[in-house]
Amino acid sequence: MTRKPYPSDISEEEWHFVAPYLRLMDVNAPQRRHDLREVFNALRWLARAGAPWR
Repeated sequence: MTRKPYPSDISEEEWHFVAPYLRLMDVNAPQRRHDLREVFNALRWLARAGAPWR
């Protein structure tokens, strides 16, 4: 990870539990552009912080 972790980021233990359910495609699939763990972290952040409108 090259960025500073957020409090909502997934721990190693949680990731080992969740990853098998999320990996339906091959890890090296050509259509995958972003790291699956980073996408999952982003979704967790949105669920925690929301996306409030002004």
